[in-house]
Amino acid sequence: MISINRKLKALEEQNRQIKVSVVGAGLMGTGLITQMSLMKGMIPSLLVDRTEEKAINAYLSAGISRDEIIIAKTLDEVNYGMEQGKYIVSSNIEFASKANLVDVVVDATGRPDAGAIIAMNSINNKKDIVMLNIEADATIGHILNKYAQEAGVVYTGSAGDEPGAVKELYDFAEILGFNILALCKGKNNPLDYSVTPEILIERAAKDNLNPRMLTSFIDGTNTMIEMAVVANATGFIPDIRGCHGPDAELKTLPQIFSLKEEGGILNQYGIVDFVKGVAPGVFAVISSDKTIVNDQMRFLKMGDGPNYILYRPYHLTSLETPISIARAFLDKIPTIAPLNQRPSAEVITVAKRDLHAGENLDSIGGYTVYGSLETFEKAKAENLVPIGLISENTKVLKDIKKGETIRYEDLLLDNSYISKLRKEQDRLFR
Repeated sequence: MISINRKLKALEEQNRQIKVSVVGAGLMGTGLITQMSLMKGMIPSLLVDRTEEKAINAYLSAGISRDEIIIAKTLDEVNYGMEQGKYIVSSNIEFASKANLVDVVVDATGRPDAGAIIAMNSINNKKDIVMLNIEADATIGHILNKYAQEAGVVYTGSAGDEPGAVKELYDFAEILGFNILALCKGKNNPLDYSVTPEILIERAAKDNLNPRMLTSFIDGTNTMIEMAVVANATGFIPDIRGCHGPDAELKTLPQIFSLKEEGGILNQYGIVDFVKGVAPGVFAVISSDKTIVNDQMRFLKMGDGPNYILYRPYHLTSLETPISIARAFLDKIPTIAPLNQRPSAEVITVAKRDLHAGENLDSIGGYTVYGSLETFEKAKAENLVPIGLISENTKVLKDIKKGETIRYEDLLLDNSYISKLRKEQDRLFR
């Protein structure tokens, strides 16, 4: 972190900055724009959103004056405006990666289909890509990372997002040689598999959230996606389908996340999970085989062992994303990315209500389906559909009962770009 800070200051002293384009001017994108505007050596040069006024307001909320903002309709206007040091707004998603002076692209859309396009456009245009879009990463992250490596650019998830925060604990423990037993997050929303956006309109408005986003939090889909991203970046797996998700307090975590024969809930170690009651933090369960290390852990008030908790009680979502931008551009290091091996976890699709042949589904955070975490191998063996492929154009081919998992043969998927990339990914891991 100190190294990044020094490098950013050095850029500023040389009158240079990492020029960043951001796609999506929602809560995450707006927070990111504001945080970058406070930093040295980095500038949010281009903001893309379907609604240009929304993007303008995001810049204004960061304290950028209106006369410094240009609405660009062509790529030439984008390039010229950036050369003049202006802040550019556009509704054209392609400009985010095609602009000459852009160094790093950030996807803050949260839409899997958009994420596939943004990531591949960035890779094809030799731009580092930071994904605040875990929905896309959980679905096609392996193929995107493969293409990025071949292109010589960095594909990475974001610091501050819970998977990135968990991965930082994992890296810390792995460097020091601890046994890493479990990687987990706290869940600060109630769990209701049947919740729908219309129920949450008022609450979402109070939190300045899209009702569909809040729905994905409460029906558990977002948590499953987050832990899938962690699993695929570490090789860990869910211990059971959907995870255990126990109620817990910080002091009870070491015992709960131990093996059943040790009085805990786990069938095995090397797992990902979540808890209700320890939020908004993330944690890793670790142990050591060395007596002197255990003695010192007790002396340091880390507990009596044999399992200990590394706990981070916060994650600042998009406000931390600039750290990943800087690491990608300056050091060519991802914060979190899928391993170069077979995936270990999949977010499968479950019927939120009874579904009928001939009807169309919607998508994550909607009325028809939610996500659950399963091992990649079991999901593959049962031909289960990743929830990131589900869209409003997905047609149901047979009746499906509420709570049933959904297989490829149950649906007619659309011929979207993310579906195409997923087929390419699947060919890698037959």
